Amino acid sequence: MSNARGAVVGRKLGPERDGGNSSAQPIRSIRQRRGSSNGAPTRLQVKALRDFKFAIDRGGTFTDVFAEVPGEPGYAVCKLLSVDPQNYDDAPREGIRRILEEYTGQSIPRGTPLPTDRIEWIRMGTTVATNALLERKGEKSAVCLTKGLGDVLQIGTQARPDIFDLEVRMPSVLYTEAIEVDERVRVLTPAEASSLTNAEGAAKGYKKGLSGEWVEILQPIDLGTLRGQLQSLLDRGIRSLAVALAHSYTFPDHEEAIGRLAEQLGFTQISLSSKLIPMVKLVPRGQTATVDAYLTPKIQTYLSTFLGGFDEGLPNVQILFMQSDGGLTEASTFNGNRAILSGPAGGVVGYSLTTLRERDDQPVIGFDMGGTSTDVSRYDGSYDLVVETRTAGVTIQAPQLEINTVAAGGGSKLTFFEGVLKVGPESVSSDPGPVCYRKGGQLAVTDANLLLGRVVPKYFPKIFGKNEDQALDASATREAFESLTKEINRFRELQEGSTAGCMTCEEVAYGYLQVANEAMCRPIRELTEMKGHDTSNHILAVFGGAGPQHACAIARNLKMKSAFVHRFAGILSAYGMGLADVVEEAQLPCSLTCGAEGSLVQLEQRENELVRKIRESLQAQGFDDDHIQTTTFLNMRYEGTDNAIMTVTQGQGFSDGGYELAFLQTFQREFGFELKGRKLLVDDVRVRGVGKVDIIRPSPIATAVEDAVPMDHSQVYFQESGWTQTPIFDLLELLAGHALDGPCLILNGNSTIVIEPGCRAIVTDLGDVQILVGVGEMGSSGASTELDSVQLSIFSNRFMSIAEQMGRTLQRTSVSTNIKERLDFSCALFDAQGGLVANAPHIPVHLGAMSATVSWQLQHWGEDLQEGDVLLTNHPSAGGSHLPDITVVTPVFRDGQIVFFTASRGHHADVGGITPGSMPPFSRTLVQEGAAIKAFKLVEKGVFQEEKLRELLAEPGRHEGCSGTRKVEDVISDLRAQAAANNRGSALLAELIDAYGLDVVNAYMGHVQENAELAVRSMLRKMARDVLSRSGEEAVREDKQIQLRSIDFMDDGSPIQLVLTIDAAEGSAHFDFKGTGSQVYGNWNCPKAVTFAAIIYCLRALVGTEIPLNQGCFAPITADIPENSMLSPADGAAVVGGNVLTSQRVTDVVLAAFHAAANSQGCMNNFTFGNENFGYYETIAGGSGAGPTWDGTSGVQCHMTNTRITDPEILERRYPVLLREFSLRKGSGGRGAHKGGDGVVREMEFLERVTVSILSERRSYRPNGIDGGGQGLPGTNMLVNIDGTEVSLGGKNTILIEPHQRVRISTPGGGGCGGPVGEAG
Repeated sequence: MSNARGAVVGRKLGPERDGGNSSAQPIRSIRQRRGSSNGAPTRLQVKALRDFKFAIDRGGTFTDVFAEVPGEPGYAVCKLLSVDPQNYDDAPREGIRRILEEYTGQSIPRGTPLPTDRIEWIRMGTTVATNALLERKGEKSAVCLTKGLGDVLQIGTQARPDIFDLEVRMPSVLYTEAIEVDERVRVLTPAEASSLTNAEGAAKGYKKGLSGEWVEILQPIDLGTLRGQLQSLLDRGIRSLAVALAHSYTFPDHEEAIGRLAEQLGFTQISLSSKLIPMVKLVPRGQTATVDAYLTPKIQTYLSTFLGGFDEGLPNVQILFMQSDGGLTEASTFNGNRAILSGPAGGVVGYSLTTLRERDDQPVIGFDMGGTSTDVSRYDGSYDLVVETRTAGVTIQAPQLEINTVAAGGGSKLTFFEGVLKVGPESVSSDPGPVCYRKGGQLAVTDANLLLGRVVPKYFPKIFGKNEDQALDASATREAFESLTKEINRFRELQEGSTAGCMTCEEVAYGYLQVANEAMCRPIRELTEMKGHDTSNHILAVFGGAGPQHACAIARNLKMKSAFVHRFAGILSAYGMGLADVVEEAQLPCSLTCGAEGSLVQLEQRENELVRKIRESLQAQGFDDDHIQTTTFLNMRYEGTDNAIMTVTQGQGFSDGGYELAFLQTFQREFGFELKGRKLLVDDVRVRGVGKVDIIRPSPIATAVEDAVPMDHSQVYFQESGWTQTPIFDLLELLAGHALDGPCLILNGNSTIVIEPGCRAIVTDLGDVQILVGVGEMGSSGASTELDSVQLSIFSNRFMSIAEQMGRTLQRTSVSTNIKERLDFSCALFDAQGGLVANAPHIPVHLGAMSATVSWQLQHWGEDLQEGDVLLTNHPSAGGSHLPDITVVTPVFRDGQIVFFTASRGHHADVGGITPGSMPPFSRTLVQEGAAIKAFKLVEKGVFQEEKLRELLAEPGRHEGCSGTRKVEDVISDLRAQAAANNRGSALLAELIDAYGLDVVNAYMGHVQENAELAVRSMLRKMARDVLSRSGEEAVREDKQIQLRSIDFMDDGSPIQLVLTIDAAEGSAHFDFKGTGSQVYGNWNCPKAVTFAAIIYCLRALVGTEIPLNQGCFAPITADIPENSMLSPADGAAVVGGNVLTSQRVTDVVLAAFHAAANSQGCMNNFTFGNENFGYYETIAGGSGAGPTWDGTSGVQCHMTNTRITDPEILERRYPVLLREFSLRKGSGGRGAHKGGDGVVREMEFLERVTVSILSERRSYRPNGIDGGGQGLPGTNMLVNIDGTEVSLGGKNTILIEPHQRVRISTPGGGGCGGPVGEAG
């Protein structure tokens, strides 16, 4: 991209490239600065030998080289294409060759070994691993997994990445083959181990794991069979092996045995999960091992190529590579799982250690804007590290810098859809690239900057066109924007009641920049506000080729007072490599309770072991004790939760309570409360060792004695002043102390720093640029209540961002597994009338349903709502779904009037009733399903009504056979979390109102709803045309109404019947469910609000593009749902299954009517078990339906749910169960030209007496295919007795399970599409 990480300078800096390109210049001409510091000793004087140091960032497109060199000014910079096989074999080595050749005067022909006698060190970051992962071009590999769990890494969390994508596109796995190893161990639960002495454990044959937990070996490893399987892999050319066995984080013996065997057989890469990251959670640890096996051979091959191009003196050169955690390591330990962020990590180190701060404790936000994406990170005196991230669809457990990425960069595509300006997430890439690249590309952010004068073609390399000798094509960009502007103005003119004038090309281009800036602000808010930090207190450190153009606007939007642009901002990732230290990390698992007897000694033992290991490793690399620093982290969490915080203390050790205090302070800051009375647990001890190395030194510049003189002037467009004659300065010609008032442009290599009106740029002593940012949010004062396409896009983003931040607050502050881990919740914003404004894409069955809840509460309470009130409800007749889903509604007042509502709905672990988990298969009335609350003030006038709440939650226990809420404390804690999430949304909306005014925010709440209505109407008209096309008619007549019919059956034979009438002229639809079965004497009755939620989900999925999900989606829709039918049951009817079962069947019926996709599994497979001590609930994945252009996806949550599954190790560690099998049910998807996705098999063995309940469908009626595709297999639920005999449990049942009995659930497959009819199986 133009100005995207300096994308074109690779051409410019290659004096030997293309044999004399007119734009090619010698390295020195780009590098020299007038007035460099005089009198400073040169590197040649300081150190005659080994006077070259190289810091390199090998990116996917370009390679940046920063070098310390002898003479003045003491450094050299080179940028070149990462892949240019016509001119050189390896870009980093070529960059070194060019600099050595110029500064030594020695001719170094290409292809000859590079001399190393004057090189002191080379440090490099590379995207080789990242690119191989993204493009799925790693090493052919296999993985060994515990028997029964061979598909567990493919199933993963079972959640789909985009809930509205009917195709359900999931990332592919990295391995070619999975081998199931006949071995099994289990970790004793805390209840089992609590009273077990060492002698008793040893007598029973138990082993003490690395974590201190007791481990029972149920099945010793069968290496004999495995030997033949591994040899077969070798015979087929697979040399790379990953190993991930259950509970190997604490018991690595079986993995180590496999490792020894594989090494004996000749595998060249062996990645043991227990060695890479000994942390609990099989799926992320296993995926980490597969990443390592997949990428490390590629990295080592590349390193071998790179290192092979130097002479025999290479061993005397220190060569280090950047890891994802911001530390350097030797080539031999540079592994795939720690190399994913190798390049971006250099940038984080670069800005962290160079940004000019007003005070030492002022935090910094890093803003790295490239061609296709923008990376943001945070530095506050230490690096923010995380140990679990998701990249390219793979979860990786490894210490990594916390970097948030948004798909918005210089190459982000600009589109217009139904009145909304959209930026990304698609990129125009570098070929063909933006319109201005002269390759027939599409409009991108780069084009917008060019049109507005923020990119000046005369100062941009002439490398475009057929002969690669032309400038950026500004005229083509203007023509494309003129065409787009006409399209936008036509749309505005057609909108009924619109009085807005026509937009100019400049207004359109500037509007797209505003939308892009808002998109890039979202990840920054996530890093700051979501963790309790004030964004405005930070400095914005901007780098990357495109970032400086947006520095002032981003800082203003976030109310930051200053921004900082390093003199080497375009190559800061390379520069940062030269500032980094060598880092070694080591970790051990543990299972300790803070303050428990012996815990202190055990922690100290683990720390001492790790510190010794780290020091020995660094000493072996040449570091003495004076240059080694170690830091100890404890991975801590509250008992009963799974989210741990990697904690460090400022204290002296474990005995002073420093770690506990640091954890509590972090938890309080991020989550806003403490879990008083809960024990603190330590899951892991990690030690980070740093070896301090010689770093590149800054090069001061001379001080200015007179004002700066611009090199040129150009017309630049600004919102405040329109086209403005703007001075242009060359950063290389500016001196320390020069102050430039905006507007102005500062050219920095191939990047442009835009100083907006009201801002001031000051050049620092080191030649960097500090920007003092003017006060006020750009564009906010100009917004009016009149519909504006630019503001519509911005407000849509802001509303959705608020709903998403509510969701993150709820997830972090909750305590239950259902909400915190399975993510069974939704958050939304509503207008003053209760109309939905923005619903974050959480759980589809909640979508749209909450508006009925809010409207019911508003009507019920009327004038009896006051500031400080928070409402609670879960009753189906009050807009609820089923009783475990409790909705918390917060009315927000301004000047005594309700101006909007925030609401959150979460699935609670238990609300009472006849079975633990409140999901009874045989409930007949609502009373049997738990506490049913129509209207209750959870908080009244600011006071939490805990006593009354406890009474309501205990009420079911007054009914025969029922219990009150079994885990009251967890429910109350989660309700507090929901109230906190609502408060978070309220505060963010209040900030929006303060910035824009209540009338403007209210107006845009209406505008985004109207826009969603337009999108749905457009989709319905298109659907009508498609139907007519299939029936042979070519056009849609205005009076044409199209009827579509669909019917399906619940397992009891009750029909769900739909006649769908689409009005092609109006773009409206009527859903008539007459003929649907009557209310049943069971619990699969579906509340009307849930039926509407299923309809809205289908419509949103069919739109096929991102639109705000809000009340506007309902406007084109009417429905006739017979009262007292299964889809609109009477008050008091049992409904727990309607939310989780019938909603799925309604979805299948609607999508079948539209002829959009085959049936998916049509069920959520609700499985609960528990006793008087605990309760557990999960929903289980199945197969998704195929479509006209896609196969169904196997082992995934479908349609109305998207909850995660508990990791196998967490499940077994916490509950008395063994997960004997969790695999794909191969062949269960329907046949056809496009096959349906397969269901799964999930089999659990219970280790103590428990009550088990299964609530499921599609056990009789199969999922249907379309267009001749076959049906998927129905599901089955089986009880497996100790003697192996099996008993069918049917679709719905509750039984008492004895120890060592098993339950095996086989979920349905999806229907197929096209081809001859054929059934699965």
